[in-house]
Amino acid sequence: MKQLLIDGKSLSLEDIARVAYDLDAKTKVKLSPAARGKVQQSRKFIESKLGGRDAIYGVNTGFGLMSRVRIDDSQLDRLQVNLLRSHATGIGRPLSESETRAAILLRANTLAAGHSGVSVALIEALLALLNASVHPWIPEQGSVGACGDLAPLAHLALTLIGEGRAYHDGKLMPSARALEHAGLKPYKVLPKEGLSLINGTQIMTAIGTLVFLRAEALAQMADVAGAMTIEALAGSVAPFDEDIHRIRPHRGQGEVAAHMRKLLARYEIMKSHEFCDKVQDPYSLRCIPQVHGIARDVLRHVREVLEVEVNSVTDNPLVFAKGAKGGKIVNGGNFHGEYVAIAMDELCIAVSELANISERRLEKLINPALSDLPAFLVKEGGLNSGFMIVQVAAASLVSENKVLSHPASVDSIPTSADKEDHVSMGTIAARKARSIVENTWNVIAMEFFGASQGLEFRRPLRASKLVDQAYRAIRERVPPVEHDRAFYEDINTISDVMNRGELLF
Repeated sequence: MKQLLIDGKSLSLEDIARVAYDLDAKTKVKLSPAARGKVQQSRKFIESKLGGRDAIYGVNTGFGLMSRVRIDDSQLDRLQVNLLRSHATGIGRPLSESETRAAILLRANTLAAGHSGVSVALIEALLALLNASVHPWIPEQGSVGACGDLAPLAHLALTLIGEGRAYHDGKLMPSARALEHAGLKPYKVLPKEGLSLINGTQIMTAIGTLVFLRAEALAQMADVAGAMTIEALAGSVAPFDEDIHRIRPHRGQGEVAAHMRKLLARYEIMKSHEFCDKVQDPYSLRCIPQVHGIARDVLRHVREVLEVEVNSVTDNPLVFAKGAKGGKIVNGGNFHGEYVAIAMDELCIAVSELANISERRLEKLINPALSDLPAFLVKEGGLNSGFMIVQVAAASLVSENKVLSHPASVDSIPTSADKEDHVSMGTIAARKARSIVENTWNVIAMEFFGASQGLEFRRPLRASKLVDQAYRAIRERVPPVEHDRAFYEDINTISDVMNRGELLF
């Protein structure tokens, strides 16, 4: 049995993906012994303040504008349950089970840092959901991304206390029944714990982490697709010369240029037209390092933001059990999702550009005015339409990405009677990023489809070693196009080949 220990400070993005996609919970997640001690100390400090005269936000007061309302000690447990119920106002389609698993893991990890004042038992109850594959039903809409992802996280918390709905064994059912089937009991929240379950950025970060890892792989495959198109169009390797990129030394640009040189090494097709009269390729071929390169640099920054965020404490108020004065409870704004929001908006723009330039390369492949290939990459044109509407579909996705790339983070709307007067819209940004990555994934699949078909017209000459390897991975499942057929099946098949990592070089 595989095991992952969480401590609030050392979770990697790859750890999150491993747990998220492990729907059968073969990897068991546990609280590290060191973290256990810190959590216990933090909880003990909170309990020492209960029954005292100090007003502690969310522990013995109301929430938001009603934070001036003092709650009687006899009502503190009820206060937490009421919070979870009233905040479970999510709308729309549910998160995927993988996204939900990522959110549970992230919430447990931030509590494990020992600054939230919760009990060890609460964290273990969250991990029990993961380890028993009980996945709360969480509608994806309803968060403005400040004061955390309140509405969706409240749906997560409802399952913990035996309310709401959850998936178990792939079936949606009342949470109480899902817990019973898994051999678990509803958790009884203690003072402060309801607030600690919903105050934070874990929904936007869960979605964002899984989207980012997909985008990171996509950026690599975009290079491969571009290289295959260059071969199919009998393009030039000259724009990837090391000296060009040495004198404009952006990191991503240099990395992509080096990748293209590797992909296009040992070629036959290019040697066949070494002395042709064509001087320069179109920008969509020639400027791959410049466009793909900045996308890589943006993704590098997004990774840095997410790596910090997944190991951050985003609760409020925060508990510091040790200090010169014996500890303190401090109100702050770590729940605000602006870091994730802007990072996701950056990802949207960068990945949209990978789709934009890919669609232009696909257009070059099908347009006989711009290549020496048959119109729409098919013999007997007229009788066969070939790749005509493949490019149209790609153009549609690219245009949709342009709309979705408008940043969510520049918007804000006051909430909670203007107490929460600036919000991040981070969860909206993450959801947009998810759509853009999926659209771009399919555009790149379409380019692979067109480029592999273009190579058919270069035979018997073969592409470079790595491009030919990618071509053969596609041809094992997608035959050349001799006559029109339902191309959506081919595009979906190539997308699956990409999913399996067979086009990553």
